[in-house]
Amino acid sequence: MRSKGFTLVEILVVVVIMAVVISLAVLSIGVTGHDAQLDEETRRIEGLVGLLHERALLEGRDFGMRIEPTAYEFVAYDALRDRWSPMDQEHEFRHRKLPKGVSFQLQLDSQIVVLKAVDRNLVSSATPPTPQVAIAASGEGTPFRLTLEREETKASASVDGDALGRISHEDSDHPAKRT
Repeated sequence: MRSKGFTLVEILVVVVIMAVVISLAVLSIGVTGHDAQLDEETRRIEGLVGLLHERALLEGRDFGMRIEPTAYEFVAYDALRDRWSPMDQEHEFRHRKLPKGVSFQLQLDSQIVVLKAVDRNLVSSATPPTPQVAIAASGEGTPFRLTLEREETKASASVDGDALGRISHEDSDHPAKRT
C-alpha cells in the first residue's frame, strides 16, 4: 500500500514557487522606491503641458494650468470675456484629482507656492482664479517645478518646465536634488 503524503521534492517546489511570488509582490509595491502611480501622473502632466505649448503656437492662444493641493486643471484665456475659462469640454484637459494620499508642491522661481483648493461652487459665479503656470501664444511659459508627493512613503516625482516651453519629468526611482 502507498502512504498518503507529499515527498520532499514536492514540498521544495512549492516553497520555491511561493518565494518567487512573494519577491514579485514585494517589488511591485514599491520597496525599491519606484512609485508607478506617481510616474504615470507626471508623464501625463508632462504630455498635456507639452501639447498645450504646441497648441498655443498653432492657435495663437494663451493657456494655463491651475494647480490645487490635490487636483489640477487646464484653462484657456478668453479675450472676449477677459478671463480664464476651464477646458472641461475637452476630455484630456478636464479637471483631474490626484490619487488618495498624493499631493502637489509647486515651485516658481525656486520659491514654494502655497496652493489653495478652489471652491468649485464659487468659481462658476465669480471670476475664476488665474493659473499659476501660463503658456503664452508665443510658446513661452512660466518656469516651474511641480512635485507630486505620496504622504505615507514620501516618494516623489516631478515635472519641470522652463521659459522656452521645454518640459521634462523625473521619475520616483531617481534620487532627486530637492530644494
